[in-house]
Amino acid sequence: MTRRTFRRNSFWLALSLVLMLVSSIGASLVQTVGGSVAVEDMRWEAASGREMSALLFKPAAVSAEDPRPAIVVSHGWWNNREMQDANYVELARRGYVVLSIDMYGHGNSDPLPAGQEAVGGTGMYDAVKLIADLPYVDPSRIGVTGHSNGARAANFSVALDNQAETPLIASVLLVDNDPVYVDDAGAFTNIYGSRDTGVIQAQYDEFFFRSYDAEGNALTPPREYLSTPNAQSFLHFGQDPSEATDVREAGQVYTQDVDGADAMRVVWSLPQTHPWSTISSTAVGHLVDFFDESLGAPNPLAAGDQNWQLKEVLTTFGLIGFGIFLVAFTRALLGTRAFAGVRVSEPIAAVANTRRGLVWFWGGLVVTAVFSILSYVLLSQAEWAGAIAFGSVNLIAPGVPWFIGIWAAINGVAGLVIMIVSYLLFGRRSGQDLRAVGVLPGWRRFGLGVALALTTTVAAFGIVFVLDYFFKTDFRFWVIAVKAFNPEMIGYSLIVLPLFLVYFIANSVAINSFNRFTLRGREWVNTALLALFNSLGPIVLVVAQYTTFFITGETIDGFGGIFSIWLFPVVVILAVAAVISRKIYRETNNPYIAGFLNAAIVTIISVTNSLVMTY
Repeated sequence: MTRRTFRRNSFWLALSLVLMLVSSIGASLVQTVGGSVAVEDMRWEAASGREMSALLFKPAAVSAEDPRPAIVVSHGWWNNREMQDANYVELARRGYVVLSIDMYGHGNSDPLPAGQEAVGGTGMYDAVKLIADLPYVDPSRIGVTGHSNGARAANFSVALDNQAETPLIASVLLVDNDPVYVDDAGAFTNIYGSRDTGVIQAQYDEFFFRSYDAEGNALTPPREYLSTPNAQSFLHFGQDPSEATDVREAGQVYTQDVDGADAMRVVWSLPQTHPWSTISSTAVGHLVDFFDESLGAPNPLAAGDQNWQLKEVLTTFGLIGFGIFLVAFTRALLGTRAFAGVRVSEPIAAVANTRRGLVWFWGGLVVTAVFSILSYVLLSQAEWAGAIAFGSVNLIAPGVPWFIGIWAAINGVAGLVIMIVSYLLFGRRSGQDLRAVGVLPGWRRFGLGVALALTTTVAAFGIVFVLDYFFKTDFRFWVIAVKAFNPEMIGYSLIVLPLFLVYFIANSVAINSFNRFTLRGREWVNTALLALFNSLGPIVLVVAQYTTFFITGETIDGFGGIFSIWLFPVVVILAVAAVISRKIYRETNNPYIAGFLNAAIVTIISVTNSLVMTY
């Protein structure tokens, strides 16, 4: 490494550390409202006998003499407690005590036994019991809200609360999941009783707010939800809509005396998708308005007065810093005695390609993109791809990391086949030397490269853990998150890691050893094209899915259900992985370092932001 390269890399390494530190400090200041809200990382054995994890937000002014209303908030399936940051930031600013939970099977809470999703309200009702006992909480003013399956947890909790000797839940806000409309006999009912209950409904929800016939066929798309008997029954407090005298509308608060108490019902129908609500200022505005009217905010603020977006920007800076660190720290380690054998004295320059070489280049890109699309669609319809069995125990099911891992491995094998064909029919005849381009680096350099990748992985997540300890924040943008995790997640990651290794090693070899050259005299153009084509399959799938959805009101039949949402982070991850791979290769001439590094990082990110269900 030359002195100039060393200085440049030192700058990027320092910048990455600064970005992560500023991100954590700034995000902490936002979520603590400048230090006026205490944030506690809680672990406790809940009433159901399982260990639960949550973040508790306690405004400084609360006390036993001045008890405050409290709200339990929950993420959806395959997420974690930090996914509710928009809601807990804004509710804490308004003086509520807030408990943001990891539902069972998620984050740092205990795994979820299959078939026991309703136990303890998937953790939400266990959290309600805990918060109701806090001396500074007014037990008569407790609300619950959740997104997607977090809303299902709220429905489970209401059912449990109905059976309790002393009910605890005063208000319920369901976000992007249906209310309970009918009883076991199929008659319209009001399980929410006198509780204030609201719904935030996405008009382009991939999973909910449809009406079905007796055969299970969808009758109405989500954007027509308000016209359905289900919605009208909910807004009429469980009355059979055929007996109602009026048609009720979105955005209108309806009140009625129920069991001697004045209860309200409201539905907000928003032109957005299912995952969009987690970063929607409109949805957050309706949420704070709902709880303000239902429970009474101690520090009322206008619905549009929101600061959570600043936290999202700051945690995004941390995510960028994390990515820069992976490259800069790897390069820095090349200057140490332990890893000096990996470094090349003079990086091999990219060369201009030939006309025949360009035909193979473009042909390979098109074939891999088409194969990526087709394999995803076919795999998404295979039931066996949605769960992982390990011995006699299913550890992750339905397993999004398992599904995406299988898809990745299939595409990795396809990439290997394409490279072998390319080498036999073109590369070998053109003088391609597999040792010179790093495909055959020798066992020593290969082993050192793997050790280098693992060292960088440990160092990167070490920083995440340290910053989480001091500031209780992570690095994230929407559904892409890098967070601290429980040690057992390493075991789960090792199960999925081989699948991602197949893909990312093949991908790094393809990008660097087979497709590295200049276009119009510039290597960065080649890198940008490879990053684009890395993500092109998922991009096409997302565009096809949501264009169809917005035009017809329904998603593409059999397109993969929940797995479609996971294409959003995949688009970004694959593009970034290509850039990381190229930058590390230029300093090492070893494609396996980035292959192992990308596989390890993506595996940990995927598993720690997913669901662990046991059988």
